Amino acid sequence: MPAPVESSNIRGGHELARPRLSRNLEYSGSLDSYSYSDLTPVIGREYQSLQITDILESKDSDRLIRDLAVTISERGVIFLRNQDASTEQMRAFIEKLTSLAGCPESSGLHIHPLTEEGSELGDQISVISSTKQKKGGGLTHQLSDTSRLASVGWHSDITFEPVPSDYATLKIHTLPETGGDTLWASGYEIYDRLSPEMAAFLEKLTATHDAKFFHDEAARLGNPLRTGIRGSPLNQGDELTAVHPVIRTNPVTGWKSVFVNRGFTRRINGVTRDESDMLLHYLFNLVTQNHDAQVRFKWSTDDVAIWDNRSTWHTATYDYEDARAGDRVCSLGEAPYLDLRSKSRRQALAERD
Repeated sequence: MPAPVESSNIRGGHELARPRLSRNLEYSGSLDSYSYSDLTPVIGREYQSLQITDILESKDSDRLIRDLAVTISERGVIFLRNQDASTEQMRAFIEKLTSLAGCPESSGLHIHPLTEEGSELGDQISVISSTKQKKGGGLTHQLSDTSRLASVGWHSDITFEPVPSDYATLKIHTLPETGGDTLWASGYEIYDRLSPEMAAFLEKLTATHDAKFFHDEAARLGNPLRTGIRGSPLNQGDELTAVHPVIRTNPVTGWKSVFVNRGFTRRINGVTRDESDMLLHYLFNLVTQNHDAQVRFKWSTDDVAIWDNRSTWHTATYDYEDARAGDRVCSLGEAPYLDLRSKSRRQALAERD
């Protein structure tokens, strides 16, 4: 349970963006009638017949969506095949998901700094488009002048904001004939691979995340940056920089996760630059070199992925030439914090047995 920010057990957080949960959420069993398969032992679940439209229209909608929030936060990401939900229904779904999962009263859906004013789909819908990326938008190693490693694409959404994303959903509607998969990795599992001494050390530290490169991308795309409120009163202006704990607690599960990423984390604070580079390199390697902490998803048209950005990273494969596009909605959660009383995933699951 998140304690007040001033508690000696809490590191980080902000009084304007605290989760509303009085305790971690528990799964109630409402999804047991839907068939599913876990894609790896630690991350990823695919439901075979679940439709978002049916969930939204169900008399038991709130319970189903709350159980989905628990499932997504525990499994990191879920996949739903061949969805008929419209963009508006996807937006309504994630609004209910984050609300029922206890997001702060001040948090809404995110407006990306690169979103065009008066976008046809609405300010809160981000079009993930390979065509736009080739013009200069997005995180892609293909455009990097410093690296040709695909691993530079690993990131969690919008961690450059003081209040970053809790949940995100992506529905793919345009695909190349081959390629264009997405990978996710578990921040819970990476935390569990730290030695106790290293974990305790990292729990004392914060890191700086920034997306100042969006200034250049906005100029290339010919769109001014969105500097007004971007879903939270704490997310505004053109600084695009935030400081977060290196290890954070997910309020839904109460589990600890590593919370730095290649896309946006620039420096670990409180140590020298050399020490920061060494620590970040090690943590990034834990993500990219442990394939058993990852899941890879091959999309079909109209498939949907929903993930918890607090406890996962993701990257596209960028192994395609033809168009690839989809619509993404990101909800905002709490300002990241670490509750020293929270547990690792392995510890929590062992105590259930």
